This record gives sequence, structure tokens and C-alpha cells, in this order.
Amino acid sequence: MLPDLLLPLVQDYPIFNLFRYITFRTGGAIMTALLISMLLGPTFIRWLKANQAEGQPIRADGPESHILTKAGTPTMGGGLILFAFILSTLLWVPLTNSYLWPVLLIITIFGFIGAFDDWLKLTKRSSQGLNGRMKLLLQVTTALFAAVIFVQLSPEPLRYTVSVPFFKDALLYLGVFYIPFAIFVIVGASNAVNLTDGLDGLAIVPVMIVAACLALIAYLSGNINFANYLQIPYVAGTGNLAVLCGALIGAGLGFLWFNAPPAKVFMGDTGSLALGGALGAIAVATRHEIVLAIAGGLFVIETVSVILQVASFKLTGKRIFLMAPLHHHFEKKGWEESTIVIRFWIITVILALISLSTLKLR
Repeated sequence: MLPDLLLPLVQDYPIFNLFRYITFRTGGAIMTALLISMLLGPTFIRWLKANQAEGQPIRADGPESHILTKAGTPTMGGGLILFAFILSTLLWVPLTNSYLWPVLLIITIFGFIGAFDDWLKLTKRSSQGLNGRMKLLLQVTTALFAAVIFVQLSPEPLRYTVSVPFFKDALLYLGVFYIPFAIFVIVGASNAVNLTDGLDGLAIVPVMIVAACLALIAYLSGNINFANYLQIPYVAGTGNLAVLCGALIGAGLGFLWFNAPPAKVFMGDTGSLALGGALGAIAVATRHEIVLAIAGGLFVIETVSVILQVASFKLTGKRIFLMAPLHHHFEKKGWEESTIVIRFWIITVILALISLSTLKLR
């Protein structure tokens, strides 16, 4: 919005020329989202507590320490992230940018799906919320709509293709299977972040790290000179997605202030489903879906641990892990929560650096 309003005034007020630069607007989006979430956080948390007498329901089969340390903590704190993110994004991204709206569509609708899921858990006083099939159907339908838009916005040579990292000009043509693949990336990222969100600060920091990677990727992919130099797909218009990533980082930092151990609020499905969906959508828009799987490898590992646990139990009656997702396995082994969280952050940083190396190693 600000670029749309202020850039026409550049001739009279040259300082407004700053709003042409994605880097400046990304920094502005970070600070705006951070301030919004920091300033509104205390009031929002008080409101959640007033309307959630018993807080988020705790899994009866989960780690015993959670019953003592996390009972009564309000959930749906993701609403704070989404409000700060959306408001900051609308302020700092030109409203004429075509990629803005499908990403906002994903994060908004996935946020509503997660909020309804959280609300059902609160009213039922159960860790079981919205029916899994219904949740998946709503996510797939929304992701389908966004994926079709992304394909139509893509340059002709990139349509229905996936960029393969570490190889020069390597594009894997999927044809009609690209749309299902894009849906899988968006919905898979959404649910992977959701599974990772189980300890104080565990999900939000990796989300911010991956968002920082995607911000750089979006900036480079949207600049024809950088894209040609690095031999990565050039997708005109995606540079502004760096500003969205900045808003996500700022909103996440503000939320982390209140989510740091011991957490005053949980993001709930309201935040985790929306944030994961946003990461998946930005990866699809920039054609860096495989790089997302590398940078977000922690989310992949957590998801695979659940799949393996369920498959093993159904096929053999035995469990591979003491508890899934994987972070609960280490809790059951006696690791301190802070140890698990910080080590998982370190893993994410390493994977993020590996993912960024794909931009040059071709």
C-alpha cells in the first residue's frame, strides 16, 4: 500500500524513492510486524486467558511434564502472528503484485482452518479437534486454487516444471502432475510445521530461519540479473515475496517474546497451519520446492518420524520411537526441553546453510 501511495510523489519528494527498493521495504516489514506483535501481545494474551479458562488441552498420552508445566497456557496465539503479518504485508507490498494475493489466501484460510480446529479442541476439552479428512479437504481445495494461480503467473518455460538444485538449468517437467505436486508441497509444509509445534519456541524459530532463506531466494529469483548469474529460475514479480518473508520474520520474533520458555501463549493450529502453508506457497511461487525440503528438513524429519511410527505400529504392533513426533521421543529419553529446542534450532541453521549453497553450487 505504501509504495502505491508514495511512489507517485517521488518527483516532489525524492526520499520516497526508497520505497522502490525491496530491501528497504523488507526491513520496514520486519520492524512493523515486530512492533505490532510486541505492542498487541500482552492485550491479546490477556483476552485469550479470559476466554480460555483452562487453556490448551494437554495430550493425556504425552510427556508427563507437560501436564505440570503447560496446563492452563492459552492457545490460538497464532492469531497475533497472522494479524501482524497481514497488516505489515499490506503496508509494504504493492497491492498490484500478483503473487501477493495467492500467498495471503493460503495463510488466511489455513489460519481460519487452524483457528476452528483450536476452538473445537477448547470446547471439547480434547486434543482431537477438526476431523482430519475435513481439515485435509479444506487445505487441498485452497492449495489447488493457489497452485493454479501460481502456474498461470509463471513464465512459459517454467510452467509445470520443478527446479532441481545443484544442477545448471535443470528443470524436471511434470506436466499435469505439477498441480498435485504443488498442492502436496503447500499442504505438506503446513502439516509438517503443525507436527513440529510441540515445545516452547520449537516451531517458530525454524519457521523464521526458513523464511529468511526464502526471502533471499525470492529476492534473487525476482531479479533477472541475479537469477541469470546464479543460473536459477527467473520469476518476474516474486522479488516482493521477500517483503512477505520479512513480515513473517518480524511477526515471528514478536511472538517468540511471549512464546519463549516458559511460554505465556501457544500458537496453536491457528499459527502452525498458516505459517507452514505460507512457506510452501512461497516455495512454489519461486519454483524452489526442493530447496524448501532441504531448508525445512527439520519439519520433514518430524513428519517422517510420525509416519514411521504409525506404519510400524500398524504393521508390527511395535513402536520405533518412544513417542512421536521426534521431539517427544527425546523428552521421553530424559532430555531437557530447552536442550531439544536449541539443538533442533542448530539443525535448522545447518540445513538452511546447505539450502542456500544450492544457489551457487551448480
